[in-house]
Amino acid sequence: MAITASMVKELRETSGAGMMDCKKALAETDGDMEAAIDWLRTKGLSKAAKKSGRIAAEGLIAIAGEGNKAAVVELNAETDFVSRNEQFQELASKIAAVTIEAGSDLEAILAAPYPGGATVADTITNAVATIGENMNLRRGAVMSVDKGIVATYMHNATAPGLGRLGVLVALESEGDAAKLDALGKQIAMHVAATNPLAATTDELDPAAVEREKTVFSEQAKASGKPESIIEKMVEGRLRKFYEEVVLLKQTFVIDGENTVEQAIKNAEAEVGAPIKLVGFTRFALGEGIEKKEEDFAAEVAAASGNA
Repeated sequence: MAITASMVKELRETSGAGMMDCKKALAETDGDMEAAIDWLRTKGLSKAAKKSGRIAAEGLIAIAGEGNKAAVVELNAETDFVSRNEQFQELASKIAAVTIEAGSDLEAILAAPYPGGATVADTITNAVATIGENMNLRRGAVMSVDKGIVATYMHNATAPGLGRLGVLVALESEGDAAKLDALGKQIAMHVAATNPLAATTDELDPAAVEREKTVFSEQAKASGKPESIIEKMVEGRLRKFYEEVVLLKQTFVIDGENTVEQAIKNAEAEVGAPIKLVGFTRFALGEGIEKKEEDFAAEVAAASGNA
């Protein structure tokens, strides 16, 4: 019997088990809903299901790199305590390594084989029962370049490649790889500190830009100045907005003088070839689940000498 998405959804809502577990249960029982529920219970997944309603906003960000390709994932748990658990740390690290080949799609990561034979989804479910906390693989991302590097940075790492804030920066260049990686790490530290919305102005959400224009225009009109002056005021404020939220337009926190764009241009002579910023990925633990305000700028600037 063909297993449909609606059947998986119904079983998830009924049992509280994970998506991949529900899909497997339905496949094993030829789509029989009651039999699938019993299958989940006999496999010991009901214990994990009981925990699935509890909020998992702690955990770890994990990064894994392999040449000109790197991945970052967010594995959530209920308490900060579990992030110091060696089994949980190993789980996060190995899932990040699996993600390098599985790609950025969450379902593909969960369905990918975890070292040892089981899927990532099954391994997480087993870990829930073993460690005793609800866990959830929330997201993953992969970045790669044909020629160049994907630099990685973990802010305040709790273990190699593990922490609460991870960044990937992809730089395309045929220049010196070691020097390119050093530059990429500095840019990644900058991204950790400033949290830009986009790498370039073209990548900004057009709707967000339009909203800013509308606000700036209304503010300028309130000044009572002529239309020609208002246009210039809006242009100036929009330019300032770009300097605040666009990575290449931001002042580089490492030197406090050049823009990131100019810093990359300046580095080309030392690297020995043109450099193109392909993009960046920034994962902060629990963002969108539990917003935690932290000032990374000062710490990153202080740590830049150790990059």
